[in-house]
Amino acid sequence: MHAIVVDVSIKDRDQTRRELRERTVPAVSQAPGFVSGFWMDYAEGKGHSVAVFESEAAARAMLERLPANAPKAVTVENVQVCEVVAHA
Repeated sequence: MHAIVVDVSIKDRDQTRRELRERTVPAVSQAPGFVSGFWMDYAEGKGHSVAVFESEAAARAMLERLPANAPKAVTVENVQVCEVVAHA
């Protein structure tokens, strides 16, 4: 398995949460190879997400669609594709 790990700056918390529920989460969760995903606020104006996919190819395919799926009220600060080496 591989995960896409994303750090964002959030400009409008309410708008971002609305877009996550209505557009981003459905789009990501319906992507081929999707396993699970988590979207989190961790500090004022900062967010973090982890979306796990069955393969590196599936994760990279979703990565290409990241700009179209990101809420408009966020700025993507960092993106990584990482191998999942353990999970519970």
